[in-house]
Amino acid sequence: MIEIPKLAVPSIAIAGSRERFPIRRIFCVGQNYAEHAREMGSDPERQPPFFFTKPADAAVDSGMRLPFPSRTADLHHEVELVLALGAGGNDVAARNAPEMILGYAVGIDLTRRDLQAQAKKDGRPWDMSKGFDHSAPIGPLSRGVPPPAGAITLAIDGNLRQAGDLKDMVWNVADIIATLSTYVAVAAGDLIFTGTPAGVGPIRRGERVRGMIVGAEPVDVAFY
Repeated sequence: MIEIPKLAVPSIAIAGSRERFPIRRIFCVGQNYAEHAREMGSDPERQPPFFFTKPADAAVDSGMRLPFPSRTADLHHEVELVLALGAGGNDVAARNAPEMILGYAVGIDLTRRDLQAQAKKDGRPWDMSKGFDHSAPIGPLSRGVPPPAGAITLAIDGNLRQAGDLKDMVWNVADIIATLSTYVAVAAGDLIFTGTPAGVGPIRRGERVRGMIVGAEPVDVAFY
C-alpha cells in the first residue's frame, strides 16, 4: 500500500538570512503597466485589475539551471515586482495594505505564450500557460515595503529586453492587495506578482535571464 506522502512547504530565500519564506499561494496581476497592456492588445484605461494564480511549487530560487518547458515553442519572460505578505484578511483597506507586506523581491513570470494564445482563442482557461513547473523564478526576499518608484529591468545574455519604472504601475501595491482581498482572504505566506512592463518576448534554450528591481537582489536563471 502506498504511504501518505510527507510534503515539504515550498519557500524562497530571504536576503541576508538562513531563514526562508514559506509560500502559501502565488497570485499574479495581469497587464498592470499601461505599455504592456497596449502591446497585448488591451486598453489600460478601461481595465480593472484581474488576477490569475500559479502553484506554490512553481517558485524556484535564483541561480538555477532550468529545463526548457515542455509543450511550447514560444516561452516568454515577464519581469515583475513580487510582494510577500506576512499578514492578511478580507476586504483590506488600501491604507492598511502596506502593513501586511513582509518583504519584496524580483520575479519572472514565465509564460507559454503559444498555449495562452490558443486557450484565449478557444475561450478556455489558460492555467497551463502560466502555472507549469518552474514558472516562477524569484530572487531573495528583501525585508520591508518596496519603493514606490525605481527601475525594473530584464536582460537575456546581457542584452536589455525590458525596462520600466515601478511608478508606472496602473494599480499600485496597496490597491493590488486591497482589490485581491475582495476576491479571497489574503494571508501570511501569499506572494503577489504585480505585473510586468512592456518588452516581453521569447527565451531560447541555452539563454540566461536576469531580472532586477531597485532595492532587491536580482533573479538569475538559465535554460537548458
